[in-house]
Amino acid sequence: MAPGDAAVPMAEAIRRGMAECSPAERKVARVLLSSYPSAGFETVAKLAARAGVSGPTVLRFANRLGYRGFPDFQQALRDDLDERSASPIDLYDRHRAESEAGPVTGLERAAAITAETLERTFDALVPGEFDRAVELLCTRRTRVFVSGGRFSGLLARLLAQHLQLIRPGVTALPEHDAGRIEAVSGLRRGDIVVLFDYRRYEEPTQRLAALARERKASVILFTDTWLSPIASEADVVLPSETGSPSAAFDAMTPVLAIVEAVIAECAERLGAEASARMREVEQTGRELGLY
Repeated sequence: MAPGDAAVPMAEAIRRGMAECSPAERKVARVLLSSYPSAGFETVAKLAARAGVSGPTVLRFANRLGYRGFPDFQQALRDDLDERSASPIDLYDRHRAESEAGPVTGLERAAAITAETLERTFDALVPGEFDRAVELLCTRRTRVFVSGGRFSGLLARLLAQHLQLIRPGVTALPEHDAGRIEAVSGLRRGDIVVLFDYRRYEEPTQRLAALARERKASVILFTDTWLSPIASEADVVLPSETGSPSAAFDAMTPVLAIVEAVIAECAERLGAEASARMREVEQTGRELGLY
């Protein structure tokens, strides 16, 4: 990541850069991600102590990310936080200011932005993370619980409904508190919790992630490139770009594209089991007079 490169949010840059770090530098990265963003505003000495490394190691890590020094790194972190916490009205006001510099091109502009956002999303996905998500979701005799937020809940339900057609044991968590409590009360080791959490990250989703980790369940996280706080503890992180033709709202199309890719690969991986499951569901629907 080059300094000031707004295309790659700080948390995502740290996560991606870990592969090129020394073992000591990776300790710094893990501390930053586990207490993001607060750890990044500590002094070099405090951050080094938390990571169990030397002060020069912290400085080398900042240099590896492309910053001239730790103050430069911290300023970039402040700028990143402004983006990470942007509200729809913030995005709308910024869009209005930028649109004055050039003409709005309507449908062509929307097509170009959407295509670029999709390309960048898939280019940035780590193949191993995607494969691990599919592996977990295709594990036999596991239970899968899926939940999202105010808008991403729509995509969470889409994923759950498709998974229900190709494998048993999948639950879309209810939005109301009582139903959610009942659904997750028996959460245990070996279960899989799939969460969707995007900027202006939602506290109920974070509490659910904490419960999953406490119960030793695996967590698959769909998030944006700023990374939900859940990312530091998730087993799998699938981030997507947010560039959108909308003046006020982040793109959900890239999330949908990843969801569809996961569904397709799960169906392929399960093979005959998925086919048998779909036939069983179809037959049951006919018997109930619903198909």
